[in-house]
Amino acid sequence: MGVANGKILVVGPSWVGDMIMAQSLFMTIKQHRPQARIDVLAPGWTRPLLERMPEVTDSIAMPVGHGKLDLKSRYRLGRQLRECGYDQAILLPNSLKSALIPWFARIPRRSGFLGEMRWGLLNDVRPLDKSRLSMTVQRFVALGLSDDAALPAPIPQPKLQVDPQCVDSALGRLQMEKPQAPILALCPGAEYGPAKRWPSDYFAQIARDKLKQGWVVWVFGSEKDKPVADAICDAAGTECINLAGCTRLDEAIDLMSLAELVISNDSGLMHLAAALDKKLVALYGSSDIGFTPPLCDHAEVLSLNLDCSPCFKRECPLGHMRCLNDLTPTIVRDAINRLDSGPLAH
Repeated sequence: MGVANGKILVVGPSWVGDMIMAQSLFMTIKQHRPQARIDVLAPGWTRPLLERMPEVTDSIAMPVGHGKLDLKSRYRLGRQLRECGYDQAILLPNSLKSALIPWFARIPRRSGFLGEMRWGLLNDVRPLDKSRLSMTVQRFVALGLSDDAALPAPIPQPKLQVDPQCVDSALGRLQMEKPQAPILALCPGAEYGPAKRWPSDYFAQIARDKLKQGWVVWVFGSEKDKPVADAICDAAGTECINLAGCTRLDEAIDLMSLAELVISNDSGLMHLAAALDKKLVALYGSSDIGFTPPLCDHAEVLSLNLDCSPCFKRECPLGHMRCLNDLTPTIVRDAINRLDSGPLAH
């Protein structure tokens, strides 16, 4: 694996789910190189995730917005990073832009897949065998190993650490008390688009079921998810607590750690629930359960596997959304029952 321990700069992804899956890479590095220092260069909003990953020493905020070139800012940060003495850079994005800062920093070994023709910017270029590395997490982990090394079996699963004091702080800021009843967390958003979103009325039906059973229901999401969260809460009843747009990412992590069960679209919050070791029902429409599945042992991953899916489209190209509309609440109830009947591993 090159340098026995050393200092590693990982250029991280810009999506919540991908950053959570990147923890499997960090864990793999530490298994092989226990004394390695791992710093992660990523958008500043990822800091709450990285702070809950014990393998990461420090996070460095990317000074450039997603998709922007801004050569001057990239060069300035690269020059600053020369003083850090990194032995290796591992690039998780495949873009040419992501390779510039490690090159400007003169990091001696720069590892990544070829991506956008990055010859010269990378000097440890890996071929991407999509048949062998069919999952995103496999591709991330492979970059932390030598080119001819076998993937670990099993690949370590992400596991975020939560401080109970942070949980209390999040509850306090939102003027909430820790419920005595079990909590159902609903995650109805999906940043990618409508073709990944289970119908709001279906979420509301499951919420009503659990409220009748004496559960507490919390709806999670960003400010963009408020309309669908409002629709769920309106349909489910006033006892349903709408947290969409009310929590920072760190607070969403801490509050979700209290949940007994999570029902989520294929989204960053789905991967968050998996990394918190929650019972999870994961709902897949236009995306591929084999490419970015939740990385935990006790998830029910639901997909109808229609002939037209996965299409990877933001909106249904056929206009019927059967992949999610036909994924009925009854199917989800059956999945919940299977989770309840099995042991929850810790």
